[in-house]
Amino acid sequence: MRTLITCATMIAMTTMTYAGDNCRKQQVVCSGTVIHVGPAQRLVAHTPVAAPAAAATDTKDIVDTAVSAKKFSTLVAAVKAAGLVETLKGDGPFTVFAPNDEAFAKLPQGTIADLLKPENKAKLTAILTYHVVPGKVMAADVVGVKSAKTVNGKEVSVTVEGNTVMIDQSKVIATDIVTSNGVIHVIDSVLLP
Repeated sequence: MRTLITCATMIAMTTMTYAGDNCRKQQVVCSGTVIHVGPAQRLVAHTPVAAPAAAATDTKDIVDTAVSAKKFSTLVAAVKAAGLVETLKGDGPFTVFAPNDEAFAKLPQGTIADLLKPENKAKLTAILTYHVVPGKVMAADVVGVKSAKTVNGKEVSVTVEGNTVMIDQSKVIATDIVTSNGVIHVIDSVLLP
């Protein structure tokens, strides 16, 4: 059973400790590159993409955390237009793959304005609920996961290559923003079901 960890800055992250063929998660506080020596001496490296501000945000729910971050204004407007504020302020827990404002800016011109129209509420709701997975899924939990069922009912694919995690075609650019009712992972483009 060996786990090699190099720490540079103090943040919370999860490492994996291996004992034979069994794997056990262990919570540690550090950042940098983590190298896991697992069964068959397979090495897996993980570098966290962003330091979560758990202490600052874990008393706020998903919606309030997104509002206070000031980089999710388009997402917050869409959540309001779809009538999902109360749901995402609920008990949860929820995992939200949150496109930031830059991700929404990648959509073709006029798309956002069109989706925010009342007559497109069902389409907007389908898109937004495709970004939400029931339960609190931390970044370390994606090891070995190939897909996840969303609140929308459809599955998103999960791909891990080296230090990059992809949800469908969107890259995860920040992880483990802990809230009182779940966790937010920031993605670089909008997921479309």
